[in-house]
Amino acid sequence: MTQPVRTRRKNKFNFIKEAERLESFDEFPMLRPEVDPQLHVSRNSVDQPFYLRCAKDSVIAQPTGASRVEFVDGPVRHFDTEPGDYVYVPAGYAHRVRTIRNGILLRYKARDHGGETVEWRCEGCGETLHSRHIAEGPVQAGYAAACAEFNGSEEKRRCKQCGAVHPAIDLSPFRWAEVAKAIEAEAADAAEG
Repeated sequence: MTQPVRTRRKNKFNFIKEAERLESFDEFPMLRPEVDPQLHVSRNSVDQPFYLRCAKDSVIAQPTGASRVEFVDGPVRHFDTEPGDYVYVPAGYAHRVRTIRNGILLRYKARDHGGETVEWRCEGCGETLHSRHIAEGPVQAGYAAACAEFNGSEEKRRCKQCGAVHPAIDLSPFRWAEVAKAIEAEAADAAEG
């Protein structure tokens, strides 16, 4: 990783400059904790390794680079984004972001996210392989735990429909545990001060 996790959230910042400190799918909340909705920033160079279902609506913005936002259900199965594009993600819709060209991704989410579910699907038949619901705490901690579960069990990576065994995820581009610790430390400092 290039830089330590940023821990100071504020309501005025240059997201392009701040993104220099971020990594793929950090989804780092940038605004002060009481602000709703929250703005989460990532600097992506790889694909999101799972589908995500948010309990509440969210919006993805692409200020730099290019991505493909894929949906499992619904009439539209993907949006290709270029700088300036926004994608509305309805609550409960499984979606995944694939990086076409390295860039910055912004995600607007409710301050109280209401829970998120991480899931993997068979690339061949579309069957759900494994999922994990994240109800509380920084969602980044849940992302790390879900990926560790998926990687740690061939049974969780085996499709019950077609029998294909999917490879473990390369977790080297992601630093969710560190991001979660930074968010928790900031919350603890705010509670003390």
